[in-house]
Amino acid sequence: MIGAAIGTLGGFGGGLVTAVSQGSQQRRQRQIDRELRLEEARRNAYSECISTSKQMSAAWWKLAASLRIETSTEEQWREPAADAHAAWASFSSAVAEVTVVGPAFVADAADALRRAMYALDMAGTAWHDAARRAGAGRLEDFDAQYMRAVEAKRVPGRSFQAAARRALQAES
Repeated sequence: MIGAAIGTLGGFGGGLVTAVSQGSQQRRQRQIDRELRLEEARRNAYSECISTSKQMSAAWWKLAASLRIETSTEEQWREPAADAHAAWASFSSAVAEVTVVGPAFVADAADALRRAMYALDMAGTAWHDAARRAGAGRLEDFDAQYMRAVEAKRVPGRSFQAAARRALQAES
């Protein structure tokens, strides 16, 4: 009888240890899965932010190139202007996604990039609006303002990429 009791207690104890161990293992696996999903979400958000910033820059470059052609017309500016304005919406959405997935230092870098890209958008918009009013795109002051905005976005762009690499532990 005592042997049976010891056997029962031993079996119960072993089962308890196994159950606790399995529960701990399952919690650890859920944590690992969560971390992997977060890393993937961050990688996708960072990539989208970089991609849309490049698309927005390219759209503005296309419009700027068109505005610089002395014989270009408002009709020729219409499509590149629409593309440049549409690019802002995609980029802004991508920055919002980065803000959600974080971490904070990457969200801050994305916000700095957003502010620089907004300045680019405003400089390009001002140039395009002035060109439409003047009936000519070669407006040196607006071109110079646009180029200052182009230059000003370079550091925030590199800073965002560096922050993204750090968050993803991709620094070597």
